[in-house]
Amino acid sequence: MPIATPEQYRQMLETARQGRYAYPAINVTSMVTANAALKGFLDKKSDGFIQVSTGGGAFASGLALKDSVLGAISIAEHIHRVAERYDVLIALHTDHCPPKQIDSFLVPLIEESERRFKEGRPTLFNSHMLDASDLPLKENMDLSVPLYERLAKIGMMIEVEAGVVGGEEDGAAGGHDTPSSKLYTTPDDMVEVYRRMSKVDGCYMFAATFGNVHGSYKPGFVKLRPEILKQGQEAVRREFGEDSKFYLVFHGGSGSEKSQIKETLDYGVIKMNVDTDTQYAFTRAIAGHMFSNYDGVLKIDGEVGNKKVYDPRSYLKAAEEAMAQRVGEACDDLDSTNKSLLSGSATAPAAGPATVGNP
Repeated sequence: MPIATPEQYRQMLETARQGRYAYPAINVTSMVTANAALKGFLDKKSDGFIQVSTGGGAFASGLALKDSVLGAISIAEHIHRVAERYDVLIALHTDHCPPKQIDSFLVPLIEESERRFKEGRPTLFNSHMLDASDLPLKENMDLSVPLYERLAKIGMMIEVEAGVVGGEEDGAAGGHDTPSSKLYTTPDDMVEVYRRMSKVDGCYMFAATFGNVHGSYKPGFVKLRPEILKQGQEAVRREFGEDSKFYLVFHGGSGSEKSQIKETLDYGVIKMNVDTDTQYAFTRAIAGHMFSNYDGVLKIDGEVGNKKVYDPRSYLKAAEEAMAQRVGEACDDLDSTNKSLLSGSATAPAAGPATVGNP
C-alpha cells in the first residue's frame, strides 16, 4: 500500500481520536532505521508515523554533504517505494523544524511536494512540523498560519507546538534549564491556537505541552500533568462549541509511565513521538553483537577476524530487529496494535470535509 492519501491520513487521526488510541511517530535517520520502523508497524498490524528531523536529514545525506533537505527527500523516496509492499498505512512527517530553518528546510520540501502535486503525484510528505514554541504565541501563530494555509492547498497537514518541551532531542527543544512554568501549555494558549488555526480550511495537529521532556530519564524526573490536556480541550469547547477539539501530539514520550500515556489518550492524543528509546534499542543490539563477537570483529594480534561478524549487515540486521521490536512495544502502549485501517479491524469514519482536523 502506498503512503497514506490525504483522505486516509484524516481517517487515521479521526479513527484514533474516536477509538482513544494513538500512533507511534518514529524518527529515522537512514534506510535501516526506516526499515525497522516499517517492520515494527507491520509486525503489529498498526498504522503509524515515520518522521525525519533536520538533523536526521543531514545525517542521511552523508558526512560529505550534511544536506538536511536532500537527506529528507532520500529517506522519503525510499519509504514511498518500500511502503507499497506493506499492508499498513504510513504517514510521512518532518519533526521539529525551528523558525530559523523554515527557509532552508521546510520551504524546499514544501516546494518539492507542490511540484509533485501539480504533476498529479502524491506529495513527498504528508505533513510538516513547525516548532516555534520558543517564540511568544502571537509570533508563533504568525509563522504557523501562513505555512498551514500553503500546505492545506495541496492536501497536507501541519503540526504546531505551544509551550516548551524540556530536554533536548536532535537539537530541538528548550534545554534542561527551561522554567517549569513554560513546560505547561495554558488553557488560554490552547484557545488562542484554536482561534488562529481554525480559520484555515484544512487539518492540523497540535503539540500542547504538559511537562514533557525530551530524552529518557530515571523514574520521577519527569513531572507529567496529563490533566493539562483535558483542561485545554474543555476550554476550547466552552469557547467554540461542543464539537471543537484538537488532534493532540505527545512529545517526549520515551521513558514515560504507561499509565500516564494511557491517560493522555482519553484527552485527544493521537500521536506520540518515540525517538530516544528506539535509538537505544538499535544501539544496544549492536553493542551486544560487538561484545559477543569481540575476537571476530577485530583483527587482534595479527589475526584476520571473522568476516561474517564484522560484515555490517550482521549487526545492522540485529539492530533493525531490535528497533522494530521497540516500535511494536510502542504500538502496544498506545493501543494501535491490530487496528490498521487496511486490515478492517478498525472502523474508519468518513473522512468528511477538510476541516476534520478541527472537529
